[in-house]
Amino acid sequence: MNSTAVTGHEAATHESEPGFYGTSWQKLMMWWFIIGDAILFGSFLAAYGFSRISAVNWPDRTQMFSLNFITVMTFTLITSSATMATAVAASRRGDRKAAFNFTMATAVGGLAFLGMQAYEWYHLIHNGARMDTNPWGAPAFGAYFFAITGFHGSHVASGVLILLITAWNAKRGKSGPEGVELTGLYWHFVDLVWVFVFGCFYLI
Repeated sequence: MNSTAVTGHEAATHESEPGFYGTSWQKLMMWWFIIGDAILFGSFLAAYGFSRISAVNWPDRTQMFSLNFITVMTFTLITSSATMATAVAASRRGDRKAAFNFTMATAVGGLAFLGMQAYEWYHLIHNGARMDTNPWGAPAFGAYFFAITGFHGSHVASGVLILLITAWNAKRGKSGPEGVELTGLYWHFVDLVWVFVFGCFYLI
């Protein structure tokens, strides 16, 4: 047996070696990232909740937002989570075309969400909202709203970039089921965080 064959066999063995209790190191690191990021988002939302409880004149959400528009935003992001799940299933079946198509559809959903969020920001800024001022009530609201939704938006933007790279690699056969699944884990996390952001700012 030549050295090239031995090296290839060792590399394949190394890549398939389970990292921790049958879980690959890549997936384990992704879960650690998600847990850490969830704690960070949770801290931001907890601080927002404390400020809201302490404030005397917290703004009325119905005066600032179009709840129908926000519902469409949320539906768009949740739908993209469904297309991502379909992409993961297709990748596991070895259907590269479907994996590519549904991953691209997920990216389109993410871009649509970002476009709607940009419009919402424009509307609020046009009406006088800033990080340090808020024409509808407590100034702290503006700081929390732009910081938290902007932080989430940066995650969506990063996710769209990752989705595009994953889709391209899936089409060329360079991203297997685990690569698509890791991207799916991140995207589902981003969607789940939005559910909490949506609840805190637009429903309660």
